[in-house]
Amino acid sequence: MSVITIARQFGAGGKTLGTMVAERMGYTLIDEQIVEMVALEADVSPELVDSIAQEAGREGIVQRFLRKMGPFSKGYVETAMEERPGYVNGDLYISLLHKVIPVLAEQNDVVIIGRGGQYILSEWPDTFHFLMIANIENRIRFMMDHYNIDRKKAQAVIDKQNKRRINLYRYFGRTDYEQPELYHMVLNMNRLRLDDAVQAVCQLVKA
Repeated sequence: MSVITIARQFGAGGKTLGTMVAERMGYTLIDEQIVEMVALEADVSPELVDSIAQEAGREGIVQRFLRKMGPFSKGYVETAMEERPGYVNGDLYISLLHKVIPVLAEQNDVVIIGRGGQYILSEWPDTFHFLMIANIENRIRFMMDHYNIDRKKAQAVIDKQNKRRINLYRYFGRTDYEQPELYHMVLNMNRLRLDDAVQAVCQLVKA
């Protein structure tokens, strides 16, 4: 029973890798449909997060979370492109992440995508941290191929998410998010096929 976090340069394939790893290992994927809800204009009260924490250990923690937070029906790329001035609301957002992510990690057998999991769970037992990187051209091509969008939109999505990523880690007070020392493994997607990256992650976690 383990926890996996995947940090990534946007467009390197973090969500796709996480989905494939979760499916192969029978884990639950914790992606933007859960974690980004916490960030929606910081419109979540600490009391709500506390109530979720009290339900930890009961069945359906993810489903309970989703019911409390409401629907998240927009597509991944559309959400990434959307203008939301309150998307990152400083201390409240980070405080909520520090409360919610450990609650989800307590379930074990989860794959958590982004949102500072490598920091929040840095000392969490039986947790493996991975970083995915790729050059800009490969990331643009990945977005075009996997999300059926043109080059201009792929570039725009990557640029927008890069800015959000920098802002997120600024609130964490960190600039070292791509330092290899934070991770069990760095996956260079310029040199790896996705299937090979999935195998490498699964083998390390199982070992």
